[in-house]
Amino acid sequence: MTNTDYDLIIIGGGMVGASLAISLAEQTLRIALIEAASLHDNELTPPGYDDRAIALSFGSRRIFDGMGLWENIAPQTMAIQRIHVSDQGHFGFTRLDAAQEKVDALGYVATARQLGAVLMNRLRQCDNLTLISPARLTDLKLGDDHATAVITHNADNANGNMETLTAKLVVAADGGNSYVRNQLDIRTTCHDYGQSVIIANITPEKPHRHVAYERFTRNGPLALLPMPDNRCSLVWTRAPDDAQRLLNVSDEDFLAELQPCFGKRLGRFIKVGKRYSYPLQLIQAQEQIRVRLALIGNAAHTLHPVAGQGFNLGLRDVAALAQNIVDAFHAGDDIGALSVLEAYTQWRKWDHRQVIGFTNTLVHTFSNRFPPFVLARNLGLIATDIVPPLKHRLARYSMGIVGKLPRLARGLPL
Repeated sequence: MTNTDYDLIIIGGGMVGASLAISLAEQTLRIALIEAASLHDNELTPPGYDDRAIALSFGSRRIFDGMGLWENIAPQTMAIQRIHVSDQGHFGFTRLDAAQEKVDALGYVATARQLGAVLMNRLRQCDNLTLISPARLTDLKLGDDHATAVITHNADNANGNMETLTAKLVVAADGGNSYVRNQLDIRTTCHDYGQSVIIANITPEKPHRHVAYERFTRNGPLALLPMPDNRCSLVWTRAPDDAQRLLNVSDEDFLAELQPCFGKRLGRFIKVGKRYSYPLQLIQAQEQIRVRLALIGNAAHTLHPVAGQGFNLGLRDVAALAQNIVDAFHAGDDIGALSVLEAYTQWRKWDHRQVIGFTNTLVHTFSNRFPPFVLARNLGLIATDIVPPLKHRLARYSMGIVGKLPRLARGLPL
């Protein structure tokens, strides 16, 4: 086989790409991580009210534990002890409890800033890793025995210079608008939900007591996740025009409109931070592997934020792909061979199908206002709350611990 500059090149240094690099840190693989933003000036700034939250499932905690990172992440997280699911204006509800599932927490909430800082600190300690940033991929060719990546250093600078790198395997972790996917003409299946989501942090009058809320309103799902200092992370789905309007109203008017949608379970909402919005689509790559190539995270699948599954699904991609790479490498096999990558994609297919089906079903089920359908779904919520096997199954789905789990997802090192 042709000698290559690297065994593995990861395109995209966000949380999924960084996690893959870290998961392989103890191996003798030669890895390059290419990121368009600068990864070298990334100093931890003081916590801010508007820090964006990320929901981590219990399964994601196990994956970070297997990587040896959880002890650094844990002090900066807020545990989710209970989840309360309800249908606005109707009688149905379901409650999940960590104690009933015999776990410390059903999930955790971390800020993207703090989680990113932990990952970056660990990346800098990886002896087998070359960080290349700021740099952009400008061309990619997949050959029978190696891949060739052309990158431009300091691409936003007129003096940027180009470099050609070769590798046995390229992993695209470059997000929902993946350059790799577009460059290689990998088609996608897209479903526009006709909705936009508003993201903001709010402070309620009453303590959140480590409870996460998923409330299905007439306008779409509304989630509140517990954060430090009694903040809650709001994820509020609205029609696109409505979302734009709500970005522009005063804080007082925004909270006044939010309050009746959520109710008074947390008392009065007394503060809201900066508001952000983006349109919601389901995007699935029709090919998640080719010879010398694998797509992971949002490059492979971008989901509706209902139930907070997106990042956790991407992290399970990392756990499975890392295990396939390591097992093939130790067996002396070619890590970029189609047979190795087909084993990975076959493993992930069930989880992808289940999670995408689950989130899609939630969105469409709770947007249907036909009275018999409304009655049926509320009876379903009540049944889930009072029938232990149903509740346990829903809890395991939300915790990301169903199906065949990779070693990292069981909290074990590679």
